[in-house]
Amino acid sequence: METKANYVLIGAFTLVVSAALLLFGLWAAKYSSERSWQRYQIVFDEAVTGLSTGSPVQYNGIAVGSIDRLSLDPNDPRRVVAVIRADATAPIKTDTRAKLAITSLTGPAIIQLTGGTPGAPMLTAVDHRETPVIATSPSALQNITDTANRIVERLDQVLSDQNVAHIGRTLENIEKISGSLANQDQGMEALLVSARDAARSLDATLQTTNGTMQRLDRNLVRELPGIVEKLDSTLARLDSAAGNADAILGENRAAINSFANEGLGQLGPTLTELRGLIRDLRQISDRLENNPTRYLLGRDAPKEFQPE
Repeated sequence: METKANYVLIGAFTLVVSAALLLFGLWAAKYSSERSWQRYQIVFDEAVTGLSTGSPVQYNGIAVGSIDRLSLDPNDPRRVVAVIRADATAPIKTDTRAKLAITSLTGPAIIQLTGGTPGAPMLTAVDHRETPVIATSPSALQNITDTANRIVERLDQVLSDQNVAHIGRTLENIEKISGSLANQDQGMEALLVSARDAARSLDATLQTTNGTMQRLDRNLVRELPGIVEKLDSTLARLDSAAGNADAILGENRAAINSFANEGLGQLGPTLTELRGLIRDLRQISDRLENNPTRYLLGRDAPKEFQPE
């Protein structure tokens, strides 16, 4: 009985130790897992087509984690909330940005982390929430989508029913014009010949004008020194004449002042008498012209005899 009791004790002890070791291993694995991973939250203001739970998360092209959960923002369904699990040693900083990206033309969509300057603090040191929030930036996919939407809107405006009708009428008018031109080949040929002749005449005229201008330039350049010399001489004479006139005015300033003060005062009555004399002479001239005999002889001119 003692032998069997020892075996039972040994077996129970073995089972307890094994259970304790198993529990310790599970706790250590859980602790290690919680210590090596950090969860972050990313809020996208755009559609996340192609993303799914388990999609990779890359930091500058290096895999650092995966997407743990995707959900719509309950307060704004236009926004998508992504919870990612990233390596705790990844240098995710306050200026790190997240955006959508694709690994290739046909590859799946992923979350790409970029940025992170050396002097920026770690995000977990600033944001003490359980899941710190990583800021986002517009992705190339969103830019392409927005540009495509704008292009489609512009095309819709350009290809409206009214513009299509205008384009159709324009094409009809062009067809009519081309038909008229095809029917008037001879007239167009004559017009082209006339235009060619006119161009030749214009070319000859321009050559003649160019030659005339060249000769005029040569003559002007050749005669310009003489013209300048004559102009200098004329200016010198004008200067001398102005000096002489100034000297004459200086010498006769007293006489000029006397004439201006006294002579002009006497000139007024003289002009009045002269005006009266001219008026009297005009009256005498009128009388002589009208009846010279009476004015000279003091009687009327004898009447001519006219036989009855």
